[in-house]
Amino acid sequence: MKKITLKSDDGETFEVEEVVAINTLAKMIEYCKKHHEEAIDGNWDANFVKVDQSTLFDLILTGNYLNITSLLDLTCQTVADMIKGKTLEKIRETFNIKNDFMTEKEEEVHKENQWAFE
Repeated sequence: MKKITLKSDDGETFEVEEVVAINTLAKMIEYCKKHHEEAIDGNWDANFVKVDQSTLFDLILTGNYLNITSLLDLTCQTVADMIKGKTLEKIRETFNIKNDFMTEKEEEVHKENQWAFE
């Protein structure tokens, strides 16, 4: 895939895939500008993360890669909220996760991590 090189104000360079750059960087720049220019209420952030899962995950990767802590916190919290209170089956459905565990292995993992299922 074609990559684009970005250079920060402090001279650090980052390579990102062109597709990510086109789709995600525009959102990331919108986020950074908005947060830099004015005090943001929770409604703006809540609307900002109302995107499809692919975009949300790209924003997580971008926030992490470019070390934009507030963006990373917001997007990771959004995913955590998508998981909160859901059954294992519903989480798999939400994130299109195939269950490739054998029944015995799944029971073992469930038993070892009982706290997570409470």
